[in-house]
Amino acid sequence: MNPNFLDFEQPIAELDAKIQELRRASTGPAVNIETEVNGLQEKLRARTAEIFKALTPWQISQLARHPQRPYTNDYWA
Repeated sequence: MNPNFLDFEQPIAELDAKIQELRRASTGPAVNIETEVNGLQEKLRARTAEIFKALTPWQISQLARHPQRPYTNDYWA
């Protein structure tokens, strides 16, 4: 379980990790996995929409308090 993601975000994190792993593995010119990556990205978009469409009020509160969200001090450089 990735601590940067909330429990209901884990399927999103897993798909994102698979996409990143495929991109790292396809550094050679002989390997073309763009169709697989595109398919996974589409699946990621659909899964993200599905998850965020059905959030409970508590999950919305968790997102508002997400540890990775920017704070006001992050905008003052």
